[in-house]
Amino acid sequence: MKTFRTGALRPAADAARPSRMDAANDLVRRTLAQHGLMPGGDGSGAPSLLSGELMRALGGRAAAAPGAVASLAIADGAEFRNDTFAGRSGSRAYRTYVPASAEGQVTGVVMMLHGCTQTPEDFATGTGMNALAESGRFVVIYPEQSRGANAQTCWNWFSKGDQRRDRGEPEILAGMARKVAAEHGVGREQTFVSGLSAGAAMAVILGETYPDVFAAVGAHSGLPYGAAIDVPSAFAAMAGTGAGSADAPATGSDLRTIIFHGDADRTVHPANGKGIARWADARGAEITQQRDDFLTEGGRRVQRRVTINADGITQMEEWTVAGLGHAWSGGKAGGSYTDPAGPDASAEMIRFFFDATREEV
Repeated sequence: MKTFRTGALRPAADAARPSRMDAANDLVRRTLAQHGLMPGGDGSGAPSLLSGELMRALGGRAAAAPGAVASLAIADGAEFRNDTFAGRSGSRAYRTYVPASAEGQVTGVVMMLHGCTQTPEDFATGTGMNALAESGRFVVIYPEQSRGANAQTCWNWFSKGDQRRDRGEPEILAGMARKVAAEHGVGREQTFVSGLSAGAAMAVILGETYPDVFAAVGAHSGLPYGAAIDVPSAFAAMAGTGAGSADAPATGSDLRTIIFHGDADRTVHPANGKGIARWADARGAEITQQRDDFLTEGGRRVQRRVTINADGITQMEEWTVAGLGHAWSGGKAGGSYTDPAGPDASAEMIRFFFDATREEV
């Protein structure tokens, strides 16, 4: 077993760009006031002006994320490649984990989109996805957002130019997924995308704009497609007070979706997880629903809603986790924005992604 020690997460930009960051802070104050979201501490439940991810989500100044240094274990014989993909809209660096277990034949490709201030290495550590790739023989892509595109390395889910097919970040990321899938002989039915927070919001955008590339989406602590089109509406959406998108999905695709959201998330309001679920439900004209309410082995209460389409395939799973904040459920302590208490979001997403490709389904 090889172990690679990742570098510290890059600190939030501050001294290097004081005027830009001060302007961002002023914009935060004005926008929060505009939407009636005053600094926290008044018991209203409104997000704090200086509460970590709210600031980072749109490039404001905030403290560096926790779990700044992580050790990443790589199985003997596996590869964790560095590469860059260039599309018409620009380029992004990315890492690809090719499991030793694949032996030239992989079962699928999973793209993992990190949250704000995270790196591919940090996200791989926190989600434990590489270990699942070894047992499942699939390849994992970890794109890296550039600081030139967003000062806090957030995917620009709130920008109109990054919400459309053949434009912006969706064009780059979909092209990256196509490239890696082609390299490993993987088709659309075995290509999936997932993410956390801003990464989850971008994963949802990719599902809506490129249903010919991705068969399923995993969204952890994310926001629905069309939740915001600019900075003010992004703050409102994160706080759960935005209007969101009133339109049903126009793709008519069979895209499948699994959603995780904590009911104690004070950074991206839980209403956003339910908004993603409504979009996923809208794709199935004939569906049946199942609801579960159970305790995990650790005693955490979970509500799970499942919709099944007319062909008997699970179209959507919505997991609402009691007591979970803005963190990856069941994540590893070595990564940032993780909650080890579970349930294991990584394992459940992989089970959901691949179940529909198995013969017995």
